[in-house]
Amino acid sequence: MPRIESVDLNLLAPLHALLEERHVSRAADRLHMSQPSMSRALQRLRATLGDELLVRGPGGYQLTPRAERIQAELEHALPRLEHVFSGEAFDPATAARSFHLAGTDYTVSVLSGALLARVFEQSPGSTVRFSRWHHAVFSDAEHGMVDLLIHGGSAPPPLRSQVLFEEDYACLVSSHHPLAGRSAVSLQEYLECAHMVVDVADGRQGYVDRCLELLGSPRRASVTVPYHAAAAAAVPGTSLVATLPARFAIRHASPGTTTVIPAPGEIGPMSCAMSWHPRLDDDAAQRWLRDTIITTLNGATRGSAADP
Repeated sequence: MPRIESVDLNLLAPLHALLEERHVSRAADRLHMSQPSMSRALQRLRATLGDELLVRGPGGYQLTPRAERIQAELEHALPRLEHVFSGEAFDPATAARSFHLAGTDYTVSVLSGALLARVFEQSPGSTVRFSRWHHAVFSDAEHGMVDLLIHGGSAPPPLRSQVLFEEDYACLVSSHHPLAGRSAVSLQEYLECAHMVVDVADGRQGYVDRCLELLGSPRRASVTVPYHAAAAAAVPGTSLVATLPARFAIRHASPGTTTVIPAPGEIGPMSCAMSWHPRLDDDAAQRWLRDTIITTLNGATRGSAADP
């Protein structure tokens, strides 16, 4: 029996046509081949398979018993092969895909409500899993352990990134904090404060601490917490400053208890991006998810144009 690597797969189409048409000339016409070319293909098939396949009978060519078995197998095998080599179809309405995303609690809060509503409206059989951000999350994406990252800044090669939006930073402080009510805060005043730091990875708050370190002005972390929401919850009644994405800070401010003041101008806006491995570039389901995220954010931006 010939091994698959020794078989010319270009013979599959002539084999299928010959077995269905049971006639060399008709099979040639069907595949837009010359009659001599189809005859040569039949000879090669006979040599490869060790069977005559087509034999002359009273009413024309007839299939040998083995050819009949092969024809039955091809009825199942060819559609599967066509699926392998054709573009993958994805119908969200009938799909049951599992999407694995990773981000901080801030990115989950920005995306989750509107995104999940849109995902489950269009693809009710699919599931979404959010994992926490950690120091090796880029490696997880590279090794296929997570599909999509939502994060501030850029991702290292070989990951691809697409910027989704920009987010300013603001400071959440207790209502009795010395800086409460200020319309501007200098970097020096900011650095003199006690800080509530969100441990995004390795005890640092990613973008904020990178900005300050590039200025040669690191801040003092009096308290470190694992989540943005935990930082907002811990500020009331303290002299701590929690530097948070502006929309998040405004949403978590509590009138009479906490207030939002501008972050120093040196802490500029952060670009928030989604990143994925290039192997997912052409995956139809992953393309749909990325497009859905962009559509969701565009809708949220239009809907929140009047927000502070």
